[in-house]
Order: sequence, then structure tokens, then C-alpha cells
Amino acid sequence: MGAPHLLVHNRKDNVGVVVVEGLKAGTQMLCVITDDNSDFMLEAKQDVPIGHKIALRDLSPGDTVIKYGEDIGRIVERVGKGEHVHVHNLKTKRW
Repeated sequence: MGAPHLLVHNRKDNVGVVVVEGLKAGTQMLCVITDDNSDFMLEAKQDVPIGHKIALRDLSPGDTVIKYGEDIGRIVERVGKGEHVHVHNLKTKRW
């Protein structure tokens, strides 16, 4: 196994975090679930900066985003599997 492109912290998560610089659309990403060190492949559908999130499945407005096994906000704009999740389509539930 090579170096991962995406880390998923918990099996319940529906997003992972990009851990490489310059991730380009079309990249077949090696994704590692840190809870159990298992892995899977996922295609990046967009260029995504390091530290940003990618959807592990299709997400619709109102869906809860889970990272670290915890609720981190809600989707406000449709996001397809393999697409960038950030402030343009994810909002906090706090306000």
C-alpha cells in the first residue's frame, strides 16, 4: 500500500480529509480508515486542497456531515460522491 490521499477517521464518517498537496480531479485516491487501518479507493471528482474534505457518498441539502464520528454540520447544496465539501456547501448547525 502506498501513501494515502484521503484519511477517514471513523467508519461512521461520510467525509474524508485530503492529506496530499495538489489533489487533482480524476485521481484514484487511496483512502485509509484510521480506526482500523482498512482502505478503499475513491475517485476525486474535483481538485481539492490539502486539509479539505471530500464526500464519501452523495449528500443532499439537510444531510448531516459526520467527521471523527461526530456531527460537524449540515449540507446546504448537493454534493456528489468524490466532490469537495467546504464552506460553500457545508454550514454549522450552531447558527
